[in-house]
Amino acid sequence: MPPQPTNLNLLLFPISTTSPYFLSSSFSLFFQPKIQSFQLPYIFPITSFFTALSSCSRKTHLQNRNYCSNSRGIDQFKKQKSGLAMEFEEGSFESAAFVYNKKRADGLEKKDLSKKKSFQLKVRKLNPVNTICYVQILGTGMDTHDTSPSVLLFFDKQRFIFNAGEGLQRFCTEHKIKLSKIDHIFLSRVCSETAGGLPGLLLTLASMSEEGMSLNVWGPSDIKLLVDSMRTFIPHAAMVHTRSFGPASDSTALVTPAKDVFNNPVVLIDDEVVKLSAIVLRPNQAAEESSTTKPGLQEVDKHLSEQLSSPSSDHRAELFMKPGDLSVIYICELPEIKGKFDPKKAAALGLRPGPKYRELQLGNSVKSDLQNIMVHPSEVLGPPIPGPVVLLVDCPTLSHFKDVLSVQPLSAYYLDASGNSNSRTVNCIIHLSPSHVTNTIQYQKWMSRFPEAQHIMAGHEMRNVEVPIIKSSARITAQLNYLCPHFFPAPGNWYPQHLKHISSDLRASREGPFSELCESIPAENLLKFHLRPIAQLGVDRSGIPDSASRSEIIDELVSRTPEITEASKHISQLWLQNGKPRKERIYEQDNELPIEEPWLHNNELPDSLEGVTREDLEIVLLGTGSSQPSKYRNVSSILLNFFSKGSMLFDCGEGTLGQLKRRFGIEGADEVIRGLRCIWISHIHGDHHTGLARILALRRDLLKEIPHEPLIVVGPWQLKRFLDAYQRLEDLDMMFIDCKHTSESSLAAIDSNEVDIAPQSAMNCEDIKDADKIRTEEQKVNSTLFAKGSRMQSYFKGTSSPIENSMVYPLIKKLIKVLREAGLEALISFPVIHCPQAYGVVLKAADRTNAAGKTIPGWKIAYSGDTRPCPELVKASTGATLLIHEATFEDGLIEEAIARNHSTTKEAVEVGASAGAYRVILTHFSQRYPKIPVFDETHLHNTCIAFDMMSVNLADLHLLPRILPYIKILFRDEMVVDESDDMSVTTAVA
Repeated sequence: MPPQPTNLNLLLFPISTTSPYFLSSSFSLFFQPKIQSFQLPYIFPITSFFTALSSCSRKTHLQNRNYCSNSRGIDQFKKQKSGLAMEFEEGSFESAAFVYNKKRADGLEKKDLSKKKSFQLKVRKLNPVNTICYVQILGTGMDTHDTSPSVLLFFDKQRFIFNAGEGLQRFCTEHKIKLSKIDHIFLSRVCSETAGGLPGLLLTLASMSEEGMSLNVWGPSDIKLLVDSMRTFIPHAAMVHTRSFGPASDSTALVTPAKDVFNNPVVLIDDEVVKLSAIVLRPNQAAEESSTTKPGLQEVDKHLSEQLSSPSSDHRAELFMKPGDLSVIYICELPEIKGKFDPKKAAALGLRPGPKYRELQLGNSVKSDLQNIMVHPSEVLGPPIPGPVVLLVDCPTLSHFKDVLSVQPLSAYYLDASGNSNSRTVNCIIHLSPSHVTNTIQYQKWMSRFPEAQHIMAGHEMRNVEVPIIKSSARITAQLNYLCPHFFPAPGNWYPQHLKHISSDLRASREGPFSELCESIPAENLLKFHLRPIAQLGVDRSGIPDSASRSEIIDELVSRTPEITEASKHISQLWLQNGKPRKERIYEQDNELPIEEPWLHNNELPDSLEGVTREDLEIVLLGTGSSQPSKYRNVSSILLNFFSKGSMLFDCGEGTLGQLKRRFGIEGADEVIRGLRCIWISHIHGDHHTGLARILALRRDLLKEIPHEPLIVVGPWQLKRFLDAYQRLEDLDMMFIDCKHTSESSLAAIDSNEVDIAPQSAMNCEDIKDADKIRTEEQKVNSTLFAKGSRMQSYFKGTSSPIENSMVYPLIKKLIKVLREAGLEALISFPVIHCPQAYGVVLKAADRTNAAGKTIPGWKIAYSGDTRPCPELVKASTGATLLIHEATFEDGLIEEAIARNHSTTKEAVEVGASAGAYRVILTHFSQRYPKIPVFDETHLHNTCIAFDMMSVNLADLHLLPRILPYIKILFRDEMVVDESDDMSVTTAVA
């Protein structure tokens, strides 16, 4: 039995049978008045809590937690309070009490953890004569074009990463690349495309050991802006040592003065292992604008050539340049290798074999043993071998190309007319530039100035789409698609139109002038270019993973599980029977089900689904894992696709854009992004919002030339601090609404014009400053989930000032307008128990009238966010057509669920039952469950387990529980805990 808490810091939740929170005997809540000697906690009874404890498969010994964790603890609490008049129903302790970690909910646990960490820069003993050195493509984003590929520069004792786009962690987990060895991260641009994976990476490194991991992050602008924007959700931001080398507001942060940064290379690292320099590129707005007006490739090249030959620059463009507009060419130079030692020459100079040989090889002169002379290294060593040189070039637009041609430091590496270079020969160039830049004649001519270099094209090219980056996830997607294509449709890159793009792209690269000017190879996952030992200098394809086709995956599946073919046919019958008369349909289902479950025969549809069509709504589970991405599950994100009426996102974890592109294809995902109407974020933990900036940045680019409104983002107030800081790097084109202003009471007040609205034109700067001051004070007082003096009183239920109301009112009206245009009635946020300012959300469709004139109630979808089961969630979910509920842990890990304020599978199911939800989808599973979570099917009555890319059309919702028995067949040998995949390192933020 785990040790009992020494301080039961308990509070009881007051409730009566007339309260809206009074549910049933299985959810009976009780009240005990506060007394002087105890500070009482929140306790919510929930059905069969003790049953879950008794079935624990393992115990997690948690100490110093501010929660009651087992029946003995509750019994002890009863004895301590035996003198009190306790009012609760008979048997309520037998059905047991639900508790939660109040310290975590109040945000105090994180502060305690941060005091234990002491981040120091890693000091590694360098090996000047490296036996192994190479650059390697970490193919992040290559199959989805959502982020810049990462590049690893590997040494025996050091690791450098260039760019940390979204999905870097997931890719490295898939291929067992240890990111804990990384000392430096270099960004070619400071923006979401190159740095979207940095927050998740930092969260992981911060939790890897007692001391944590610390690293340097370099960028061509004030990188501190990026790190500061993360301080709202990264508790250990001190671990990041920022190194900027471009123009910034804080000149003290620069490695080199701003006036010199565009004229000379900036030496970042120069030691016995490597010299690493950076050349900063600026965009030329005139070249960009003019080139986009020319439709043909040759015309673009002609005009671009004219622009590049012009000595003038557009100073006005520089005035409006954001830090994210700067780009970099990195130069990596390895030291020369000393010539081979010649013992015959040493003997001729009077040296005996021994330590003096070693000194000469190290470059030191020694005295001859037999002659009265000094022997110098040059007399006994052969000619030195120049060290290899690697360039990493990121020229994101044609407007940056003027600087590529004009920077003088690069001319030292060009070959002259006689075929000689002025400096050292470049052995390898990794081009991060996109294909629309690299395919221009001007760029190809520039590449031809390095004829001895191996050119590796790592930019976004269609040829990469057909090769999945996350092979494990792609394999499961193919298997689920074979089993049930209705809920697991084929990924977008399987569609014929994408194959057509790939073939045309390959044909253009073969037939165009590119092949005539300069040879190159396309980048592939884990492609290497060896630099040391010198005998292996060149490309190495041995590490490139094999790519299995869908047919090969299915053949292997059928061979391993022959009955899966029959299961697939049974599922297809469900959809074929869907349009038949009900009696006939039930009869056929009775004879087709592989497992008899009485609850599967309940065919009663809720009124809200009457007349629903396939064009009303599709729910796409883009990410269903927790904490950090894994090779099987990405982190939280849910797309609500209203088809012609647009779409919404509930949460937006890292890699959301990549998941969208895998689901809908490159062009299809762009259409979804263009049609986004709103993004709602549940809380500030990184696994729920770090993909937001990338989505917003792409939407900004896609709608650049189209009149549009900024996208509405609804989230906790801490999220606005992150977005405001990030907008200093690149424009995100969004408007923010605090979740507290989307509560039921707030929206009702606006609808009834109860809010005191000041005219927008009457507000001046002082008003805004006063509003900010009020806001700051409110945040200091209301820093926890519950405001002082009121049990379960959410922060957003507090009264707002007239100034704040007048600022929020126009935004709420825009939100209401957006909802109405999508056929929705309301989006309502409500508080849940997880961390400070954690929310769930309800989305309700507008009522409609059928052909007979009958009013059909709109459907209702509730999403829990991350939470312990709580009355607010049950109340908000009452009568929901669909409840999407987190189920992070299996039933046996109830203590861990309490410690981290998450729910178990059984608890999530019981919340749905208590709320009377028609269907429940369980998601947000711990990454310790590699493919399918551990669950007890006896209490999954109207429920289904979520998988990445699962797409549920509202018209098919009634069929959802029927596929679970078949999924169990698919994963029958894998419903066990894989301890090797236990992602416990990021529990501080999960």
